[in-house]
Amino acid sequence: MNNSFMERTEKAIAGLHRLANNLWWTWNPRAQDVFHALSERKWRSSNHNAVAVLKSISHAELQARLCEKEFLQSVETVLQAFESYLTKEETWYHEYSSGADGKLVAYFSAEFGLHECLPIYSGGLGVLAGDHTKSASDLGIPFVGISLFYRNGYFQQRIAPDGWQHESYPLIDPHELPVELVTDADGNPVVASVEIGHSTVHFHAYRLNVGRATIYLLDTNRDENDLHYREISSRVYGGDSTTRVMQESILGIGGVRFLRKLGLAPTVYHMNEGHSAFLTLELLREQLEAGSSREEAEHWVRRHCVFTTHTPVPAGHDRFSPDLLDHLLSKFRERLGFDEQTLLAYGREDVSNKEETFCMTVLALRMSRAANGVSELHGRVSREMWQSFFNASSPDEVPIGHITNGVHILGWMANRTRQFWHKHLGDKWIYYLKKEAIWAQVSDPDLIPDEDLWALRYGLRRDLIEYVRRRMRHQFHSVGADYNEVQDSILNPDALTIGFARRFATYKRAPLLFRDFERILALINDSERPVQLVFAGKAHPRDDQGKSFIQQIVGYSKNPALFGKVVFLENYDINVARHMISGVDVWLNNPRRPMEASGTSGMKIVIHGGLNFSIQDGWWREGYNGENGWSIGDDHHDQDVALQYEKDASQLIEILENQLIPEFYNRDEFGIPRQWIQRVRKSMETLIPQFNTDRMVADYVMKYYDLGK
Repeated sequence: MNNSFMERTEKAIAGLHRLANNLWWTWNPRAQDVFHALSERKWRSSNHNAVAVLKSISHAELQARLCEKEFLQSVETVLQAFESYLTKEETWYHEYSSGADGKLVAYFSAEFGLHECLPIYSGGLGVLAGDHTKSASDLGIPFVGISLFYRNGYFQQRIAPDGWQHESYPLIDPHELPVELVTDADGNPVVASVEIGHSTVHFHAYRLNVGRATIYLLDTNRDENDLHYREISSRVYGGDSTTRVMQESILGIGGVRFLRKLGLAPTVYHMNEGHSAFLTLELLREQLEAGSSREEAEHWVRRHCVFTTHTPVPAGHDRFSPDLLDHLLSKFRERLGFDEQTLLAYGREDVSNKEETFCMTVLALRMSRAANGVSELHGRVSREMWQSFFNASSPDEVPIGHITNGVHILGWMANRTRQFWHKHLGDKWIYYLKKEAIWAQVSDPDLIPDEDLWALRYGLRRDLIEYVRRRMRHQFHSVGADYNEVQDSILNPDALTIGFARRFATYKRAPLLFRDFERILALINDSERPVQLVFAGKAHPRDDQGKSFIQQIVGYSKNPALFGKVVFLENYDINVARHMISGVDVWLNNPRRPMEASGTSGMKIVIHGGLNFSIQDGWWREGYNGENGWSIGDDHHDQDVALQYEKDASQLIEILENQLIPEFYNRDEFGIPRQWIQRVRKSMETLIPQFNTDRMVADYVMKYYDLGK
C-alpha cells in the first residue's frame, strides 16, 4: 500500500469520526449507508448509532474496509458532501440578512427529539425542537440550543400480556453517543453553577452537533454535587414539583450561565414552552448587576426574548407554590436584590395576590417582546386564555400571534420516497421545500403518472408491513409466544392501512374508532375491501387513564376476530414513527378539539403520499381544503365533552364507510384508484410547501427574531 493511499484512508477515518459526531448523517441516507455497511449488526442493535458503529470496529478493521476502492470512494463522496454543507455560504439566511454577522439565536427547550439513538425526548415538543434545529442548520441560521442531558432519558415501554404498560429507564452512556464533553483549552470540563436552595449546584455539558447548529446538554451528574442534585438531570420531566423547579432552574438560569462561560451573547433567546422561563430572571440579574435600573433591565430582557406556548388549556401550564419557589430560589433571589414578593410577582397574573402560585408561562409572557401559539386556532385559544392577564378589552388585542408548526421533511423521508422525488423532480428539489412552484408540478400526470404514485404507495406499505412483522417477532418472544405460526397473518400488503401513533394522552382519544365496535369489526373483516390498523404510543407513567387506553387497543389486537388486522407496536420512538408515517395510507388523528395545539405527525405522511383523516384542530384546520384529505367534524366544537365524543365517533365511522374506503378500493381496469391518487396529488401540492420547518423557522426569523441587517 503506497503512502498516498494510506493518507487517503487515514483522512477518511478521521472524517468518519467527525461525521459520526454530527447528526447531519441522520437526514442523509448515503451517510447512513456508510455506517450500515461497516457493521449491519451494530447499526441495528445500537438503534442506528454511528458512534457506536465506529467504536465497535478497530482501527485496523477500518483501514481494511477502506482498502476496498469502491467503499473508499463512497466514503469520500459522503465526506465531501458533509464538508460542502458545513462550509456553504449561500444559504437562505445569508441572503435574507444581506450578510449581517454577529447574530445568534439561543433556543431553550426541555427536550430535543433528534434521532432514536438519543432518547432524551418524550414527545412532540421535543421532536418539534429537533426539527426546528435541523431546519435552522439547513437555512444557515446562527443557532445554539440549550437543554439537559438526561442520562436515564425517557422510559422504555414494555407491554405485559394483560396489555398494561410497564416502564424501565436504562442508563445512557454519553461515550456511546454522538455527543462530546465541552472542555476548555487545557482539556478540563467547562463547569458552571446555579444556586438552588441553600446550595450551589455545579454542572458540565455535552456538545451535540446538528449540521451547522450546536446544542449544549447540561448535566448535573458531578462528584461535587450531593446525590439528590446529581439526579436533577436524570429523567425527562422526572420527579415531583421540587425536581421540576430544579430542572427548570438548571435549564434557564444555568443555560444562560453556560453560554457566558463559552463567551456567547445571543441576539435573541427563544423559549420553547415555559420550562426555560427562568432564563429571563438570569438576564435580568445580569443587567441589574451591570448597573441598569430595574425598568431598564426589564426593557432589555424583553427586547431579547421571544416565547412559544404549546399549551391550549390552563391546567397544562407549570405552576409552583410560593413556598417551594422561594425556598429553591432564595439564594438566587438575593443575587437579584429582590424580596420574596417582588420575585414571585413576575410569575403571577395578579401581582397583588400573595397566595397565587408562580406560573412559568406568566413569567415568559411578562418578559418577552413577542409570544406565539403554534397554529392559527391555538393562537386564538391562547389570546382568549390570557385576555385578562393583558387587561385587554377583547382577545384580538392580546399580543399573542401564531406560527404554525412544521416538520423537517428530509429527516422524516423514507429512502424509497427520496429516490422517487429525485427521479421525478431532479436533484435540486431538496433546496426548495417551501417553494409552492416546485410542488405544483405534482399535479402534472405527465411528469408524475398515477401508476408511479400508486407504485410508491404500494412499496412503502410493503416496507411498513415487513418492519411490523420484524417488530412483532420481538414482542411475541418477549412474552414467550411462538411467532412463526402467525407471522404471515400479520397485516395484508394490499389492504387499506390506517395509522395512529402519538402520546396516549386521554384527550387524544385513541379508542374513538372502536366506539361502535360491530361497525368497525365489519369494515376490518370485509373480504372485498379490508381495513387494517397500526397503533403505537406511550402513556405518561402516572397517567393510568392513558395506560388503560393502551390496554384497550392491545386487547382489540388480541381479539381473534381482529388478530393480525389490528396491531400495537411496543416502545414507540422516532424510528417506529418514521416507518409508520411513510407506510400508512391514512393517518388518523382524533383529539378533543381544541386540545391539540398543533400536532405534526400528520404533516410527515404527506411527502410519502399518505392522506390525513383528522379533527379540524391544530394544523389540520389550516391544511384541510376539502380535496386533500378528510375532516372529522367542522370548524366548531361542543362544550359538552360526552356529546362531542359521540358526534366525532359517529362521523368518523360514517366517513370511513361512505367515502374513504370506497375511494381507496374504486379501481379502474388497470387497478389504479384514480380518485384517491388525485386526492394524494392535492395533498402534496397544498401541504408540503406550507407545513415544513424550513417555512416555520423562516417565519420565526422574519417575524420574531429580528436578525436582518
